[in-house]
Amino acid sequence: KDITASNLKQFDAIITGVRAYNVHEWLSEKYNVLMNYIQHGGNLIVQYNTNNNIGSVKANIGPYNFTISRTRVTEENADVHILLPNNSALNYPNKITDADFKNWIQERSTYHAEQLDAHYEAPLGMHDVNENESNGALIITKYGKGNFVYAGIVFFRQLPAGVDGAYKLMANIIALPQNK
Repeated sequence: KDITASNLKQFDAIITGVRAYNVHEWLSEKYNVLMNYIQHGGNLIVQYNTNNNIGSVKANIGPYNFTISRTRVTEENADVHILLPNNSALNYPNKITDADFKNWIQERSTYHAEQLDAHYEAPLGMHDVNENESNGALIITKYGKGNFVYAGIVFFRQLPAGVDGAYKLMANIIALPQNK
């Protein structure tokens, strides 16, 4: 009930918990409110949701179409390729470099986005050994005055573990509306 257009105005960024769209059906009912929030300058960051054998997420999540795959990068030291070095999420307020992907724990990412609408940018590519590279671990798009982010990156593991690079990347994602 607190997710209203007038209430959301106070927030620069909103971050959904992992699997939020899998377990909270009411988020589907708030789709238009959340898209309005983005259009008026908000920053919606959606952490990963699952796509399981039963079926994919049925909710609309982003302003443009994408699907959630079962692609994941389970090797904590897998190479991460910076595909869009000038992307705001990799430059402000922190410059993200290869060094920021050192000392990660357990895995890199899970449930990547795929079949992306052309509006999305995918600044990172990664893959496990003997797997094809995926660029769906982090997707970003402008929408109106704001931004939408889908992050399959496992921030939920890296942040509690104190991984510096993950903190820097999350800070950049949160700062997207402030980056001119």
